[in-house]
Amino acid sequence: MRGELTGRHDGEMLRPDSFGVNSNLKASNQSSAARGGWEDLRMRKWFALVLAAAVLAAFVVAFGALRGRNRREPDAEKNRGAASAVAPVSSNDRRAPVVVELFTSEGCSSCPPADALLSRLDETQPVAGAEVIALAQHVDYWNYLGWSDPFSAHEFSERQDEYAAAFGNSGVYTPQMVVDGRAEFPGGNDGKAFETIAQAAREPKAEVSLTRAPEQNQAGDGLRLDVRVGRLPKLADGDTADVLLAVTEDRLSSEVERGENAGRRLSHVGVVRRLTKIGDVSATGPAFAGEPVVALDKGWRRENLRAVVFLQEHTSKRVVGAASLKLFG
Repeated sequence: MRGELTGRHDGEMLRPDSFGVNSNLKASNQSSAARGGWEDLRMRKWFALVLAAAVLAAFVVAFGALRGRNRREPDAEKNRGAASAVAPVSSNDRRAPVVVELFTSEGCSSCPPADALLSRLDETQPVAGAEVIALAQHVDYWNYLGWSDPFSAHEFSERQDEYAAAFGNSGVYTPQMVVDGRAEFPGGNDGKAFETIAQAAREPKAEVSLTRAPEQNQAGDGLRLDVRVGRLPKLADGDTADVLLAVTEDRLSSEVERGENAGRRLSHVGVVRRLTKIGDVSATGPAFAGEPVVALDKGWRRENLRAVVFLQEHTSKRVVGAASLKLFG
């Protein structure tokens, strides 16, 4: 009977008294129900185990995915850094010297942003692979506007005229930035500055050594340097390279009282105090070696002075090598 009932109602949970059967059948059905209860309990336990296993598996998958994402994050950060205009610079990077000249004036209202850019290039050295050597040359042709720039000199105006001829420009302007004598552009253009400096750093460079000479002038009114030029890159056909020595001073400032920048405090780095030619070299001539003496003006703060030696093709004005030395401290 049970077999018939269970066979007829296979898979259903039947109440034992639903068919009006006798007590013996009821007792038998009660025994069967007890066994069904144990089976139901086993099913519940099995379901609980399956559920626990599923939860554990989901946790393992999620944890693995999280670990995988964490492993990929450094690569993503690296790729984002590579896409930026200026790559991060390590202190261990080998840098090629790049001479960055800025023709500027305290009498020019457009010049302070360019002065600030030159300061940033000099102080932070943000271009990977390049050692920026700042040369701020204050021209004198804006002095008539009401403020005479205390750092200006006519020789810097003349040097800018030479660049105008070399670049084929019809005139001069401020602020003008010149990178390694190879490119010129408005001095406040930081994007152009970074790009051009990076390109210049990849050009072949001469080997230039600049140190303090072992024997100094006993009079104490000058500083003797040791300058040596080794291997030269290929020069323009028929051209020679001038060996130029500049003395620069950092941390200079002015309280401008008149003119276009009246009422402003202007700060400067790399201000050229003196620029002289100490020799020349050619592709076929001997290497250069010399011990020039730098005369020091009493008004210059010695802790802020730097010497810069650079090689510049006489006609094309390309700079093919440079070195910089802090003179004191």
